[in-house]
Amino acid sequence: MKPRALIFRTAGINCDKESVHAFEMAGADVDLFHINYLKEKEIISNYQILCIPGGFSYGDDLGAGKILSLEFSLWFKDQLHKFIDKGGLVIGICNGFQVMVKMGILPDVDFSQKVTLTENDSARFETRWVYLKVENTSSAWLKGLANIIALPIAHGEGKFYTDKENLVRIESNNRVAFRYVDRCGSPVGYPLNPNGSLGGIAGITDASGRILGLMPHPERFVFKHQHPFWMSEDHVPFGLQMFKNAVKYFE
Repeated sequence: MKPRALIFRTAGINCDKESVHAFEMAGADVDLFHINYLKEKEIISNYQILCIPGGFSYGDDLGAGKILSLEFSLWFKDQLHKFIDKGGLVIGICNGFQVMVKMGILPDVDFSQKVTLTENDSARFETRWVYLKVENTSSAWLKGLANIIALPIAHGEGKFYTDKENLVRIESNNRVAFRYVDRCGSPVGYPLNPNGSLGGIAGITDASGRILGLMPHPERFVFKHQHPFWMSEDHVPFGLQMFKNAVKYFE
């Protein structure tokens, strides 16, 4: 049987259909439901994969992802605990990542916020392709990826920020999933680090590696020709590989 993926949507989410398509290409059975529908039915446990896609939930009023994070904590806290405890996979992409850190299921599943994603250093919306160094290769989402991959970003509040103690803990405990780098893997500043993230961090995982949050958009690189230089360079659609990893994890 194919693993089942559940994708949440609400007002302002705009990457839900792309996420559905990516999971279907990877071989999953996918359901896309509005969050209000899920409030009425306790069905999260029927799935193996959960996805909070990108966009601007509720217009990012009160800060990117803040309202949706409060909604998740209020309505789904117990269901999410059970889902994670039974071994499910969770991914939050861009706005979904913002929701997850503000909800407090990254870097730890304790519903206590320890990190944030705040306004880009440039104080403007940034959109471009970036290079990423893959760090936590033990994560179910990241197995088999190349050391350096390319994905697109599009956000106004993507700067990863936390206090020094948490940053040291995240980096020393193999929680960093991706860092912004150049194509050779060296640390970078703006514009290849598009937001000024501490340590160049573009994504993190929980201790198990099953929960992943990232600012870049893997659902926007599932075909080779989506890369701007697809005709002149040999690019693997790394985004699709991540979704295939999630499906393969349950096969």
